[in-house]
Amino acid sequence: MIEVERLSKTFAYHTKKEGLLGSIGNLFHRPTLHKQAVSEVSFRIEGGEIVGLLGPNGAGKSTLIKMLSGILYPTSGSARVAGYVPWERALAFRRSIGIVMGQRSQLWPDLPAMDSYLLNQRIYDVEETAFRRVIVELSGLLDVRRLLDIQVRRLSLGERIKLDLIGALLHSPRVVFLDEPTIGLDFAAQKSIRGFIRDYCDRFGATIVLTSHYSTDIEDLCRRVIVTHHGKLLYDGELVRIADRFSFAKIVRFRVRSAAAAVALPFDYALQEKPDGEYWIEARSEHVNEVIRVLLDRLEVEDLRIEHLPLERSIESLYVG
Repeated sequence: MIEVERLSKTFAYHTKKEGLLGSIGNLFHRPTLHKQAVSEVSFRIEGGEIVGLLGPNGAGKSTLIKMLSGILYPTSGSARVAGYVPWERALAFRRSIGIVMGQRSQLWPDLPAMDSYLLNQRIYDVEETAFRRVIVELSGLLDVRRLLDIQVRRLSLGERIKLDLIGALLHSPRVVFLDEPTIGLDFAAQKSIRGFIRDYCDRFGATIVLTSHYSTDIEDLCRRVIVTHHGKLLYDGELVRIADRFSFAKIVRFRVRSAAAAVALPFDYALQEKPDGEYWIEARSEHVNEVIRVLLDRLEVEDLRIEHLPLERSIESLYVG
């Protein structure tokens, strides 16, 4: 469904020294710098996959999505989405994709969402019966049917993003790009939107590319992730293998029958205690066995488990490495 081959994007920009003299100098000479936002990235995504696109700020995620959705032209390389070259912007291509950018709404703020949907119906030439069916089905899944006739600016952020999702899916796109769709939302709203994305993919077989700084979004929805850093592809594979491949440490959690605060730990590790009485230790992977041996020898351990580092820490170690 998505094929990307050595795709690159370089931006040119100018610098200016401060003050009036800097402005005058720029009239005669403007130093030009170049920023390579995406550098020879290649991957393929099959139909029906939900793939997480991860990376720190400035890693090139949004630039990559903008190229794949036809908003930006690449500097070099090639790509095909649903069989089309995105930046050629063929009408059939535009009807085959949907895009939601969490920080930019596609709905008119002074109008009810339904008015924006009617405009999209004309833009995408959606037949009336199909349009009404999609509105009913998606607004029911997201529990926003009561909000369709309310001025958008009067809604909460979570409600607006849910309505944005409906607007992006009105024409039943085969590929959906979601760029930070849960940004700024509370836990309940994030959970609701994740559930909707999962249900939509299961029902309609859409291919979804998701970026998010919330690890829960990625862990809950994506089996596969693509990780970029400084515009380059660092990892493309199963999410569960990131911790195995890149995690330098593990978390040892345990409960005891009596206090454990006084126990001396090997390698000078610090013992942490949670409010609920559970203890935990972050230990390097090669030290875990020795730490467990000491705990079992010196304490009456009731329960013990070993966990990978949180996803953010594993990916952070990938960036540093």
